[in-house]
Amino acid sequence: MKFMKMHGLGNDFLVIDGRVPESVDYSALAKRACERHTGVGADGILVVEDSDAADIRMRIINSDGSEAEMCGNGIRCFAKYVYEQGIVKGTELTVETLAGIMRPTLIVRNGVVEQVRVDMGQPFLECSQIPVVGEGRCIGRTLEVLGQTVEYTSVLVGVPHTIIFVDDPGAVDIDALGSAIEHAPVFPRRTNVNFAHVIDRNTVEMRTWERGCGRTLCCGTGASSTAVACVLNGKTGRSVDIRIALGTLHIDWAEDDHVYMTGPAAAVCVGELLD
Repeated sequence: MKFMKMHGLGNDFLVIDGRVPESVDYSALAKRACERHTGVGADGILVVEDSDAADIRMRIINSDGSEAEMCGNGIRCFAKYVYEQGIVKGTELTVETLAGIMRPTLIVRNGVVEQVRVDMGQPFLECSQIPVVGEGRCIGRTLEVLGQTVEYTSVLVGVPHTIIFVDDPGAVDIDALGSAIEHAPVFPRRTNVNFAHVIDRNTVEMRTWERGCGRTLCCGTGASSTAVACVLNGKTGRSVDIRIALGTLHIDWAEDDHVYMTGPAAAVCVGELLD
């Protein structure tokens, strides 16, 4: 099976063209291929499929074999792949995901996609929508975890995200705290966890623990959710740069109530998975 390895600011994927009908257990494949010592190594796989509802369909399978509704870095890589491979024509496309129809816009120079701007849709803010146990909006609530009390805000932008504001994301034990929060009973479908430090009204530093993947270098839905949480808590304006380990994503929570994410995607190599 042929693949292309790609990444969005370090969040890496194996992209597979699954348009030809073939019996593939993608969950088992992801567990094997994403393992960084005995496989290729990646945070997940992206599968290209035909769609009756959009130009193309994207499936996201995490490295643990679970299927995600949406992935911000993944959709930038996916959009670059289907355009540069000639699968989809035009620089504005629609992509079917489990979170709905996403609309990437490609910024292209000399036939190469340099940046992708994605309409991530409207954020969901009610506990029942995210979901989080409780009623109303989940802003500034507290949770007892690993012997400490953390204050959190949860939203859904494609997938559930929980944001913890901290003084220094680099000083947080992300593996321990992220995993514990992900599996806390208050989150019935588990949650992604973002540790965010507000630098100023326009700039935020963020590190992420992803549901089904663990610690990742970047998370597009996480950056989008963090920007929304910053506005809900009165910490920033509606247009912010989210700094992560390898670069910056720009997020706009626009007047139409949609969240727009802009960032790069890169191709690394092509290869073939052997049985």
